[in-house]
Amino acid sequence: MGIVSGFAVFGNTITDVLNSWADMGVFAYALPFLLIFAIIFAIIMKTKMFGDNKGVAMVIALAAGLLSLQFDYVTSFFEVFFPWAGIGLVILLVGMILMGAAFDWDDDKSKWLKFVFFGIGALIFLIIVLTSLSSYEWFGGWWWNQYWEAIIAGLVIVGMIVLAVVGVKKKNKDSKDDED
Repeated sequence: MGIVSGFAVFGNTITDVLNSWADMGVFAYALPFLLIFAIIFAIIMKTKMFGDNKGVAMVIALAAGLLSLQFDYVTSFFEVFFPWAGIGLVILLVGMILMGAAFDWDDDKSKWLKFVFFGIGALIFLIIVLTSLSSYEWFGGWWWNQYWEAIIAGLVIVGMIVLAVVGVKKKNKDSKDDED
């Protein structure tokens, strides 16, 4: 109540403040720029692409961040992607809370939970990305809208085949190690 009433004292609510930030372009330009700048800067510094020269890394990250906002592609993508990402995170979090109430995450018998939730998270990520991209006409157009279920089913089947092959290879490797 204190924070909300504090804004009300100044004649603004949190909604008013967020709306004024949106009008100033904080969400459309400032935050996407900061995100892109920080990611590019971190990648350049982590890979030591230019040694420990932070000036060069900063100039490249600054240029890439500003150039990415030259047109409204990044802004409109973030506008679509992050609300869906928030929903996906909430779904994953609620599932983890419910499973955490029934299972011990650190127990060796419950290691499978981490793989299950990784798979669920990967599926949620795939759905979010495909949903976000399908709002753009340049991503697929009519064929995507008509065949998206088949494409996702095909990707799931390919994923299951990859998991089966990896599992068989691991099982064969384990049995060969036991023979030695």
